[in-house]
Amino acid sequence: MKYQPPYTITPEILNRVALISEVIGRLTVLTDQARALRLRRINRIRTIHGSLAIEGNTLSESQITAILDGKRVIAPPREVQEVKNALAAYDRFDTWRPEAETDLLEAHRILMSGLIDEAGRYRHGGVGVMAGQQLIHMAPPAERVSQLMGDLFGWLAVANAHPLIAGSVFHYEFEFIHPFADGNGRMGRLWQSLILARWNPLFANIPVESLIFEHQTEYYAALQESTRQTDSAPFIAFMLRMILVTVTTSTPEVAPEVTPEVRLLSVLTSEMTRQQLKKALALKDDEHFRKAYLLPALEAGLVEMTIPDKPRSSKQKYRLTDKGRRVMAQHGGG
Repeated sequence: MKYQPPYTITPEILNRVALISEVIGRLTVLTDQARALRLRRINRIRTIHGSLAIEGNTLSESQITAILDGKRVIAPPREVQEVKNALAAYDRFDTWRPEAETDLLEAHRILMSGLIDEAGRYRHGGVGVMAGQQLIHMAPPAERVSQLMGDLFGWLAVANAHPLIAGSVFHYEFEFIHPFADGNGRMGRLWQSLILARWNPLFANIPVESLIFEHQTEYYAALQESTRQTDSAPFIAFMLRMILVTVTTSTPEVAPEVTPEVRLLSVLTSEMTRQQLKKALALKDDEHFRKAYLLPALEAGLVEMTIPDKPRSSKQKYRLTDKGRRVMAQHGGG
């Protein structure tokens, strides 16, 4: 009897599949080859930054760009190696087949080369998923991994589910099995992108990873809830929401310039507090908001404090500067 992952197709999931398909159809018409090549480099950097940042890598998009350009970057050697490996893996992206287990092992070997001893091989020991000091998932025993992965690839090869659903199901099942000693998160996200790119090549250039990074607490919560329910529907719904937001905001015309600070400007309609800004951006993590959004906007002179001499004041608010207004005018008002 062939393996069938447990998942329920809810109305919410069907609606998101329809909306994503509609937006992707419009983007396919709008994106010419020259623009696609230009976006590919920019969005690949954003994708690599998002995926590695979820795993704790601290390098910025500008540092990743420098590494891509062959420049020297002063940073922890392991983090530089992670970026080089990710760049090498994405260079091979178009050659891999989603249903080929050997391709997944090859991708892991490239992605984790020089980082772990078992690069390109399934783990030989137990492994768990940690959230800080808390164990949130204990993966199946190592002796079951090969069979479980074989079953999963067997299902994917014949699955008749829409790729948006099949990709999310594979991603969840992969994370549940946690087949490698390390690198499972980035591999799961990479393989979902590969499944989607075989449906529509635009997904090779759409940085869903960046949005997952901004909502990583929800990402882990969706994984946990799916495990609790023995049904990957919560994770499917979460991933489709991330994909829908990404494809809706990453239009060919604006994708190169929509940095986090520009997104901040787009919601800053008046004088607003940090909490109001975070809510408008649908962000929960205060430290990520501060480092990725607020500080870059302040340092670039796009935003200013209403009480600059008391930066920690409980009454502190933020507003656009003249420079910030000019930037938003260039973006058509946001």
